[in-house]
Amino acid sequence: MNHVTTTAEAHRDNRHANTRELLRAACDAAATFLEGLKDRPVGRPVDYSALLAKMGGSLPLEGEDEFQVIRQLSENAHPGLVATPGPRYYGFVVGGSMPAAVAADWLATAWDQNGALYVLSPAAAVAEEVARRWLIELLGLPQEMSLGFVTGATMANFTSLASARHALLKSVGWNVEEQGLFAAPPITVVTSEESHISIFAALQMLGLGRERVVRIATDEQGRMRPDKLNAALVTINTPILVCAQAGNVNTGAFDPLPEIAAVVHERGGWLHVDGAFGVWAAVSPNLHTLTNGLHLADSIAVDGHKWLNVPYDCGLAFIRDREAHHAAMTLNAPYYGSEATIARDNHNWVPEASRRARGFAVYAALRSLGQNGIAAMVDRCCLLARRMVEQLAKDPGVEILNEVVLNQVLVRFSPPSGGHSDAFTAEVIRRIQQDGTCWAGSTVWHGMHAMRISVSNWSTREADIDVSTEAILRCAHAARETTLSKI
Repeated sequence: MNHVTTTAEAHRDNRHANTRELLRAACDAAATFLEGLKDRPVGRPVDYSALLAKMGGSLPLEGEDEFQVIRQLSENAHPGLVATPGPRYYGFVVGGSMPAAVAADWLATAWDQNGALYVLSPAAAVAEEVARRWLIELLGLPQEMSLGFVTGATMANFTSLASARHALLKSVGWNVEEQGLFAAPPITVVTSEESHISIFAALQMLGLGRERVVRIATDEQGRMRPDKLNAALVTINTPILVCAQAGNVNTGAFDPLPEIAAVVHERGGWLHVDGAFGVWAAVSPNLHTLTNGLHLADSIAVDGHKWLNVPYDCGLAFIRDREAHHAAMTLNAPYYGSEATIARDNHNWVPEASRRARGFAVYAALRSLGQNGIAAMVDRCCLLARRMVEQLAKDPGVEILNEVVLNQVLVRFSPPSGGHSDAFTAEVIRRIQQDGTCWAGSTVWHGMHAMRISVSNWSTREADIDVSTEAILRCAHAARETTLSKI
């Protein structure tokens, strides 16, 4: 027994002795990956079974050497890594990660702080409070807004809508956190026809139902129509929760928030704004008018790993009614030892207790960029999106489907000699993704298959746009030639 204990302790001590070298090895592997982003294919189809076989197998009976584990992980995972942090990834509104944010996130991992309680990590609590104050100032939001640092836009929407649920039911004498939804007074949830799927995911988790909603018609760019909203609201006699958006996921268009806010608040309703990426337009002197009325929202959901370019996972839930936010999210237990102090307990504003100290990366990104740096990054991405549009539009076989007001571009490709544009557009997208020069996804917009381009990476430059445009047109021309050869 003593021999076994001694051996285990020796192995443990050896692990501690090698920590610095192991972290250096991981750092080297990470740096090599990041430095190679500009040269590697952005994303190509990967055989799932082959990757599973390479990375899998039976779990070893005995632990393996840490250096070998990290080395093999880096090598074996490499074919399955998509260059999402790189300058030519235009899919899913995925930003890269600012170097300072990556470094801060590494520190957060090494520090291994539980970000739930002030007593567990005063530094994590203060970092999030400082970041809250900076973000409020940066986005021009009311000073009283509370902020929860969650995993992404889905949980930011969840947290916001949970706060709305609390406030609206409280207004009719119901405590939903204590009494639940059984026999609760009804709430009418109003969305637009273009609301993002994460809104409906949040509604289903909150017991409000993703199909029990009133959907408001939108215009040709996907903006909610205030006249249609007003017509719907006058027929509703329950508490009202309206979900608008700042930045349509396809077109980048903004709902007319001032008009919507006036209609909603006249009826005593709660206005939630899903602003996953579009909210960041507020920091730009050139684009901030797009977000007019944002300060009138009762809650706002934002993604940090989109245009702030911090690592996954990071979402932001801003709530005007701090009491409703606290009541909807707070949890406590005698062993927490929390007392009423001026200090921030992060768990009071998010669904989790044990949680990553994700505020450090946000703090580092904000401080390293500053107000002017964030504005310049947003402006540059939008200018680059328009640069791509100008080049693509020169081709008579390319159609741009949206007004490019932000960083989103919808592209459709016409086949030669007539034919089915949906099928042909899908084929061009397949070729682009196979080519690997850049990566863009697909979507369906108003019944039409389209390629969706999102420019939201801090490292993207004009040369990346130019080489990507050339590759897109090359793939489109090749697809046309193949089609013609079959006629």
